[in-house]
Amino acid sequence: MHRRSTVWAAVAVTAAALLGAPAATAAPTPGQPAAAQVDPGVTAAVGSGRDATFFVVLADRADLSSARQERGHEKKAAAAFASLRAGAARSQSSLTRYLDKANVGYESYWIANAVKVTGDKALVAKLAARPDVASIRQERHYALDTEAQGAVTAEDAVTPEWGVKDIKADQVWERYGNRGEGIVVANIDSGVQYDHPALKGNYRGNLGDGTFSHDYNWYDPTGQCAGGTPCDNNGHGTHTMGTIAGSGGVGVAPGTTWIAAKGCEARSCSDSSLLKSGQWILAPTDHNGENPRPDLAPDIVNNSWGGGNTTFYQDIIESWNAAGIFEAFAAGNDGNGTTCSTTKAPGAQAPAYGVGAYDVNGKIAGFSGFGPSLVDGSMKPNISAPGVDVRSTWPGNSYRAISGTSMATPHVAGAVALLWSSAPSLIGDIDATRAALNATARDVDDTHCGGTADANNVWGEGKLDILAAVDRAPHTAATVTGTVTDRATGAPLAGVTLTARAEDGRRSVTTDASGAYRLTLAAGTYTLTATGYGYRAATEENLTVTTGQALDHDLALDAVPAHAVSGTVLDVTGTPLKGATVRFTDAPLDPVVTDAAGTFRFPAVAEGAFTLTATPAAPVLCNGTHTAALTVDGAESVTAALPARSDAAGNSCRPAAYAWVDGKTKLALSGDENAKSIDLPFPVSFYGVPYSRASVTTNGLVNFLAPRLGDYANTALPSPGQPNGILAVYWDDLTLDAKSAVRTATTGTAGQRTFAIVWENAAFAADPGRRVTFEAVFEEATGAVVLQYQAIGAGSALEAGGKATVGVENQAGTDALPFSFNEPVIADRSAIRITPKAVVR
Repeated sequence: MHRRSTVWAAVAVTAAALLGAPAATAAPTPGQPAAAQVDPGVTAAVGSGRDATFFVVLADRADLSSARQERGHEKKAAAAFASLRAGAARSQSSLTRYLDKANVGYESYWIANAVKVTGDKALVAKLAARPDVASIRQERHYALDTEAQGAVTAEDAVTPEWGVKDIKADQVWERYGNRGEGIVVANIDSGVQYDHPALKGNYRGNLGDGTFSHDYNWYDPTGQCAGGTPCDNNGHGTHTMGTIAGSGGVGVAPGTTWIAAKGCEARSCSDSSLLKSGQWILAPTDHNGENPRPDLAPDIVNNSWGGGNTTFYQDIIESWNAAGIFEAFAAGNDGNGTTCSTTKAPGAQAPAYGVGAYDVNGKIAGFSGFGPSLVDGSMKPNISAPGVDVRSTWPGNSYRAISGTSMATPHVAGAVALLWSSAPSLIGDIDATRAALNATARDVDDTHCGGTADANNVWGEGKLDILAAVDRAPHTAATVTGTVTDRATGAPLAGVTLTARAEDGRRSVTTDASGAYRLTLAAGTYTLTATGYGYRAATEENLTVTTGQALDHDLALDAVPAHAVSGTVLDVTGTPLKGATVRFTDAPLDPVVTDAAGTFRFPAVAEGAFTLTATPAAPVLCNGTHTAALTVDGAESVTAALPARSDAAGNSCRPAAYAWVDGKTKLALSGDENAKSIDLPFPVSFYGVPYSRASVTTNGLVNFLAPRLGDYANTALPSPGQPNGILAVYWDDLTLDAKSAVRTATTGTAGQRTFAIVWENAAFAADPGRRVTFEAVFEEATGAVVLQYQAIGAGSALEAGGKATVGVENQAGTDALPFSFNEPVIADRSAIRITPKAVVR
């Protein structure tokens, strides 16, 4: 139930304010702490008595010095991640305790020390008076702007596109034989069509043979892409990734590996999604958003978005840089060819590497933002790159030419991939990398916005020239090349991963269709491992390479036998489950679906250690996903017992024995869209917060935050919109008339009590002739709640929950355990037990 965010408002700032200062505040009384600065947008939003969503920015900042001192990308990222999370947990603890006591939902962010809150004017005033709060910021959204778009075309790309040639990336390929191998690049954008012909080959989630694993390789905090599969509902993100890494001539670094975070909902990007994406870049997670792995962080991240003149995205930039992650930002498309100070944040901030755009004739684009920065007075842009009529990949396996600084920025991201692949001693050294790009950029003399002939506020350092940067980079690397083959047949092996690991990090590449690979390594001693499905891993210790060495190193792998893997999938009750999908998440095998008896079979699985998953088909109900390690060394028989479904907080659900509790005390609750606040006989812990009061609504909800009327339209859980902090016992548009009642009952002795809230004969607003009876029974001893149902008419989809929501949702609307949403799955005389994480039964 915690998270963080960034805010971008057009308000005055001071250079010393890390997050940008909003409106000026009166000087504090001597001896009194200064009040937090409140964004005028927040003041306006709550001024009429309404609630607003905003970010509370803490004054404390994490100490990232240890991360900066580490050697190697993995160690730097791990140190930054640890410092940021520990710092946020420590400094936010007092604030979150206060919010818990005030029954205010919140979401915390560790990469920019902030907490997202929804509240009114009184809450804003109380938070602004806290000494640990630096500022209060409005949540904002930022458009994905492009200046012009050409027609969508289906023909293959040309080799190479004009921008690739202009920055001389193709000459790096030819002179150095280097296309970005061993480097991982990410974008935060509208998503990516991961299986586009020009992009699927170097997507990190590609397992080969048409199968993919999206864990740690794709992240969608917006929830716009179904089933955890990458998508792009705009096209912008597919286009920028194509310019970075696309094959066929569109990409600057077609040998690089890519991953992506969907920080933009569709045509715009919200602060919340951008901040979540920023955290994921530093520590990618699995598809559930759990088990973060900073060792899998990308080397480079492209950001073709922005807007406004302030932001606290600066915290994220500095965190990435401390972790050795190079970032590139668009400078913005608000220029008019003459006016100065038109760059937009985050690209307009000093810590960001902002990129301007020019056309095929070498003329600065009329839309390209100029400096100096209105945020902090820094020179912007930092550099310029091709950004007019840039042709790249587009959803639908097609191509499109687009203009914008959004199109210039991925040229820089791809160029850094070429630079780092060619000169691995620069990997993670942000200052040296920027210096290399700046020193070799082609100067353009235009000082009408200030600066000099070789560094000004129109072009920055000049036009990007990656060949010159690679030429002048430290050529201390060794190049290891070779072919991987099948030892018995001599056939080349595609898709084999070669990883060179040393004390200060690792680099990985994958063999191409001809079995060839190319690794550029700093001088030193490595452990080289070759892994590929169907073959025994080969490891060579103490592979030593020297400065400038060109080492030809072929490898031959031994094929391993294959065996049948079969088994049965059981649901959470131990019953064989039909329709479950079973797959090996890390092997190129097509998934199989269980039959009517719950059985499945893979006829041939190569020997090795894998992860097997079994996922239930809809309706999921209380069935979770089975995930287990499986070592195949012979014919295997597996029983995949699905665990109880759970949410991120650890709440889980299971079918329970039906044991109806009759209500006794009638509440003064009737009519339509009404609520009644009641005292609870014992504290009820809900998502870790104890409550002594709750509101009961006519629409089948228990709300722990407020009555939140107007809940007639049920939604899927979780949902950021109100109501939040709810137990949806049977959330539908219901009416309590003379035949209906809500009653409560308390039974048992202290420590062992139960408390029931019973809705009797509630009528459906859509069909008053039908009624439903249901209840929630809270258990004092266990902290669990049992939801029970009776008088569910046989054959009635409406009464069986066809238009209802059942489940629990946290106070911020960001985590939930849904049982059902508009699914007729509730049976007469049935019960569901929802158990918090701490309870073991």
